[in-house]
Amino acid sequence: MPAIIPSLWFSQNNCEEAIHYYLEVFPNSELESMTFYPDESLDNHFVGMHGRVLTAVFTLDGHRFTALDGGPSFTFNEAVSFTIECADQAEIDYYWEKLSHVPDAEQCGWAKDQFGLSWQIVPQAIASLTETPAQIQALMKMKKIDIATLMAAR
Repeated sequence: MPAIIPSLWFSQNNCEEAIHYYLEVFPNSELESMTFYPDESLDNHFVGMHGRVLTAVFTLDGHRFTALDGGPSFTFNEAVSFTIECADQAEIDYYWEKLSHVPDAEQCGWAKDQFGLSWQIVPQAIASLTETPAQIQALMKMKKIDIATLMAAR
């Protein structure tokens, strides 16, 4: 079965910065390769892109991604996000601190990072923590998920 690999189009010419940031945030991560746009004098299709990332391949916690600096035509939005299933509250707190940079975009464990990418930072046991109407109501009031509050809402 072929692998499904997310490809990220960075619109603010910050692909390289983002990749290096994510490599620091996630364990078991590495940069596999990175190539850059050539000098624009070689091809007028590359005007303004010299030195930007043409292609990059990297892994975050063992999951492979590709990325590029594509220019402002397309931007990230909440229609696509990446879920981080955390073992405990400490992991939720860690990833929230590293990836939550847009407070207006936060709700029910969703966070947006400084590059515009959306993340769902949730406990691995989210299904069992949202079984009752009271738990769902508690979740809807949260930005960062608080496991103890969901357990108490049972």
